Amino acid sequence: MARRQEVNMIDTFAEFKENKNIDRTTLISILEEAFRNVISKMFGSDENYDIIINPDKGDFEIWRNREVVPDDNLTDSNLQITLSEAQKIDSDYEVGEEITDEVNFAGFGRRAVLNLRQALASKILELQKDSVYTKYKDRVGQIISAEVYQIWKKEILLLDDEDNELILPKSEQIPGDFFRKNETRRAVVVKVDNQNNNPKIILSRTSNLFMQRLFELEVPEIHDGLITIKRIARIPGERAKVAVESYDDRIDPVGACVGMKGARIHGIVRELCNENIDVVNYTANTALFIQRALSPAKISSIKIHDTDKKAEVYLRPEEVSLAIGKGGLNIKLASMLTEYTIDVFRDVDIDGEDIYLDEFSDEIEAWVIEALKNIGCYTAKNVLAMNRDEIIEKADLEEGTVDEVLTILKAEFEEE
Repeated sequence: MARRQEVNMIDTFAEFKENKNIDRTTLISILEEAFRNVISKMFGSDENYDIIINPDKGDFEIWRNREVVPDDNLTDSNLQITLSEAQKIDSDYEVGEEITDEVNFAGFGRRAVLNLRQALASKILELQKDSVYTKYKDRVGQIISAEVYQIWKKEILLLDDEDNELILPKSEQIPGDFFRKNETRRAVVVKVDNQNNNPKIILSRTSNLFMQRLFELEVPEIHDGLITIKRIARIPGERAKVAVESYDDRIDPVGACVGMKGARIHGIVRELCNENIDVVNYTANTALFIQRALSPAKISSIKIHDTDKKAEVYLRPEEVSLAIGKGGLNIKLASMLTEYTIDVFRDVDIDGEDIYLDEFSDEIEAWVIEALKNIGCYTAKNVLAMNRDEIIEKADLEEGTVDEVLTILKAEFEEE
């Protein structure tokens, strides 16, 4: 019966190990440590005990080593055994020899067995918590898939494939999110707490990191490092702007992110509850970056104030509403993306006869038009309003090139 109790005990913790994902080697180490603690408390020392745990059979053995002493010289029954008692086991034993005999742990009493079970359960639970924390502390910023287990008002409880609990707070849910129990959802790990050895894994679907990781999954060029996401501005569930840059001149970063007929970006949009995503080319040129960020609006001119990170943008009256966007989303996201406060003004100095420089692409080379845009000139009258020498200096263009441009632009209005 005692042997059966021992086998049942080891079986119990072997089963616990399978449920809690504790590897067998670690479990054996915990078992041995627990046995030694109990023995040490009972006898004052565990040094003369050998504990053998057999993982294949699922049982264990405890052997005690004692020195044979004369019958009248016994001082410690845990470390010593009298000659007469030793010879009952084997008549050949003599004083000074060491005798090893097996100990029935169940014979230590019910309380010892109960204490062992409690100690083991506590240690394994502690180890399980450490394992969860160790696993997830290195996964902050990574996307994980988990099953919706419980839906509450302020948060959602999800379980990973090892039944570890993950929390998705209401504040980290996209406004359009709808969850069903037992469905699998994706989110990014944003925080891992471990207060009082109680790990708490926090997920997010509103974090910019979640969008970035989705792009990495959908766009191979980003995953391979050929394209980099430089900045993300996002109002979850509504709209987002993503600035990308390519390290290979042969790759169009915007086209690669959008994909053929929008195939790549559509997958991201669906995951984000139909969040509208604008992808723009990143540039270190502030004026040009702001122009791109305000797309689809076309700006007439721009004044940059680098000291206080502000920009004054002038547009034709019909372009102002496009720049601001529905509910002010476009200009808000453009400001977030460029990290500049953008103020929009109607350009009263430009009448309906002004012409955007892009319309002169047949006569003026693209790189020259781009150089003029870089200094805040987006229309013909923007350029004509500037001093010739100022254009040469700021746009870093040759005198002949500037003179040719001025001639073309003046001719357009002289014809009219």
